[in-house]
Amino acid sequence: MVPRAKDYGKARISRSIQSWSAELAETIAWHTEADQRRATEIPGLSLVRRTAPTAPCMGMYTPSLIVVAQGSKRVDLGQTTFYYDRSRFLLTSIDLPIVSQVVEASEARPLLALSLALDMSVVRELLRRDEVHLREGSLDSPAMVTGKVTTELLSACCRMVDLVENPQDSPYLSSLIQREIIYRILCGPEGARLRAIATSGDQSHRTARAVSWIRNNYAKPIRVDHLAHMAGMGVSTLHHHFRMLTHMSPLQYQKQLRLQAARGRMLLDGVDALTVAFEVGYESVSQFNREYSRFYGQPPMRDIKALRDANTVALSVA
Repeated sequence: MVPRAKDYGKARISRSIQSWSAELAETIAWHTEADQRRATEIPGLSLVRRTAPTAPCMGMYTPSLIVVAQGSKRVDLGQTTFYYDRSRFLLTSIDLPIVSQVVEASEARPLLALSLALDMSVVRELLRRDEVHLREGSLDSPAMVTGKVTTELLSACCRMVDLVENPQDSPYLSSLIQREIIYRILCGPEGARLRAIATSGDQSHRTARAVSWIRNNYAKPIRVDHLAHMAGMGVSTLHHHFRMLTHMSPLQYQKQLRLQAARGRMLLDGVDALTVAFEVGYESVSQFNREYSRFYGQPPMRDIKALRDANTVALSVA
């Protein structure tokens, strides 16, 4: 007997978070192979499987939502650590240099997760709609936050991943489901910072412009007064809000971008340390070597050799 629509709806709502997580994990496992990050045909959606814990790995997180269906991870932003697993998602609202690590994963129970890039134009469009009722949330948080996973969010994520094997439906339905996922995030307390960054005129939005400028111009010298003028605020105010969003100063943010870019060029393109030091904006090779050694634990050439010997060619783990 086919259940009535309203009974079917009640059955779906009554399902537990554990049940939804198990379904999401099964679907991600079906579409991934061992130790794979798969960029799907659905815009912005990647699926991840890891079969063992990993060493800390430097990378860059862009505005995105990460939902773990099985296993657990940690991310360090400055001196702050975020843990997330099937009970908590990770939300990133601006580009942030981080240190990422898979904490819980095995061959029998691999880490299984999805990463969905956030379309900020959709965020702004939803915020303009009168029928979207928003909850109050703290604006003392950085542009990275963990939040409690809900059955509604997991349901939408399951439907999104289901589209991977139904490409004929993806062009229409994926954008609708992404809107639903963004709506769920915006309506929760964890969405407060994302709402502020997307709102023109808000101090978080203006600070994000300064963050974006450094991201796109990390090899250029930084003038903090220029950044403050660009953001439309005083120098001390910019420093305060920049640290609040990124948990680092503008110069520390720039340094991490430079070192990550240098490491990538040496590892993937075979560029030597002398060349790459000037390429990413350093005026002194000795300064580059000192800061690189302090950040990665050993001098550039020794670090790159160790990475190659271990066949570690991925600089970020999503």
